[in-house]
Amino acid sequence: MNTQTAVSGVLPLDLDTKVDHGARTRLLLASSVGSIVEWYDFAVFAVCAAMVFNTAFFPAADPFAGLLAALMAQAVGFVARPLGGWFFGVLGDKIGRKRSLVASLLLMGVATIAMGLLPTYAQVGVAAPILLVILRLLQGFAVGGESTGALVIVAESMPARQRGFWTGFPMIGGPAGNVLATTVIGAAIAAFGQTAFVDWAWRLPFLASAVLIVFGFWMRRRIEESPAFVEAREQHAEVPRAPLREALREHPASMARVLFIKSGESTLFYLFSTFFIVLATLFLRAPREAALTALFWGSIAQVAAILGAGALSDIVGRKPVTVLGLLGSVAAAFHLFTLESGASEAVLTAATMLTLTCHGVVVGGMSAHFTELFPARIRYTAMSTAYSVAAVLGGALAPIVGTGLLELFQAPIAVAIYASAMAVPALWAIATSRETRGSNLIQ
Repeated sequence: MNTQTAVSGVLPLDLDTKVDHGARTRLLLASSVGSIVEWYDFAVFAVCAAMVFNTAFFPAADPFAGLLAALMAQAVGFVARPLGGWFFGVLGDKIGRKRSLVASLLLMGVATIAMGLLPTYAQVGVAAPILLVILRLLQGFAVGGESTGALVIVAESMPARQRGFWTGFPMIGGPAGNVLATTVIGAAIAAFGQTAFVDWAWRLPFLASAVLIVFGFWMRRRIEESPAFVEAREQHAEVPRAPLREALREHPASMARVLFIKSGESTLFYLFSTFFIVLATLFLRAPREAALTALFWGSIAQVAAILGAGALSDIVGRKPVTVLGLLGSVAAAFHLFTLESGASEAVLTAATMLTLTCHGVVVGGMSAHFTELFPARIRYTAMSTAYSVAAVLGGALAPIVGTGLLELFQAPIAVAIYASAMAVPALWAIATSRETRGSNLIQ
């Protein structure tokens, strides 16, 4: 591959034409739908952890203790993500991105549907939270391979000039999953009432994922393998024996940058979504419907921000867009976490739209950047491992730390300071990283 090609970001003609227009459309749909399905499942659990599981699975005399236990059950899913990231990453680097993504989707679906059938603590005692935690571990294991797998296959299959924009599609799974989850949960509450939702109707959103899983599986079976993976396999006939060891040996700095940037981004996302539900309902005394409405509109704004920021990163570069998003998110955090009790639904919605829009800018800038840091031979493994470990440091701990700080200081501004502290390493990592816009992904 000549230097001019790598610098200009123009893929070789044979690769750039290997995926026709119809195949690209199917790929974008499959990656987006699959990611939305998996993050819908994750989001339903996150919302129910803040609204239902503290009483259904973790009853305690102290309401705060029950809430903290439910949030810790949510965090357990993140603990399994590094193992899932490594497993599906190695699978994707050895046998292909497509097969790995199909497997992760099916595992997530089985775990989520089983959650909707679980007995509660009142029915079977301590076995209920144990089963919930086991299924949550399976969810986390599946998501460990999903997040980066869909991103990798899109980045490797779409034209380099618009890679930032195209990689935004699998990344809208998080906010779009939130939109879908809050819609279904809101509909269940509206149809059956809050009491019935807490008692039994919370199961319906979990069971409804069966339809989405079948559709996502059908879509993913129809996509083609990544041209970059095929090309890399042709250039390097031997399959990497230990992709993670190779990645750690040859690309430790890049993996560290993914770790720091993703940790900051993940902290911000879960403070602005899962912890927001806790903040709005317990501290700001807002109705659950108002909190869900705010999260719904904020997530829609976030989808637009991810795609817009991705397109902007194709023009001005990945680094400035990511830095802009991180700085904006910190400022937005101080706005959200200084709202006073009794804030109206309109104020909550405006604040959530601001925070999630700024977070979407971070995602739009960083997504293509991560894929461009690694060679195709070990890209899936390197990304998935660093990405998933970062999710533990950020996403798993953020709602717990936020809830603990709120209880300790009785002042949400402490959470804004925590968000700022987590953003500092991310800012350093992206500022010291090389600009990767338009990089050649076959190396």
